[in-house]
Amino acid sequence: MRIAILSDIHDNLWKLDVALPAVQHCDEMICCGDLCSPFVIDELAQGFTRDIHLVFGNNDADLFRITAKNARYPNLHLYGEICELERAGKRFAINHFDTIARPIAQGGSYDVVCFGHNHDFEITRYGKTLALNPGSILGARFGGGQRQDTDSTFLVLDVEQGHPQGYAILQNSHAVREIV
Repeated sequence: MRIAILSDIHDNLWKLDVALPAVQHCDEMICCGDLCSPFVIDELAQGFTRDIHLVFGNNDADLFRITAKNARYPNLHLYGEICELERAGKRFAINHFDTIARPIAQGGSYDVVCFGHNHDFEITRYGKTLALNPGSILGARFGGGQRQDTDSTFLVLDVEQGHPQGYAILQNSHAVREIV
């Protein structure tokens, strides 16, 4: 089983349009929040027709319309701020915030913990737990009041093998390349 993991789209439909075809071979998708606008729900659910598991981020401001649109798509599963799943015998926890997800991962109750928020691509192992931050589809990092443009990134996890593969959408391009 392969699961696509995306986060922090922030309305960047242009990069999402590149990521979605690149994950069509996946069985499911996890989205770790920060879609931003409700119209991103339509793009996700129509662009990836298998199950999508979605948690809210801190920039998902119109929760009413995001939730209302969610009801239109049977493949879209909205969980609020935290989600627990079991896939291929592995226990997953999904949350938007790195500051919440890392302690969950360090606690060792899950096999995989997925998160986003800080826009930093990360694959870390805490004992038996794999902590995964796919980075951002937006393709920018913010710190100290400055924006730094970066490659848009996402992950594909082979659940049975426990192998995450990172991908980057190159800046000013529609090309996708493997990373890490």
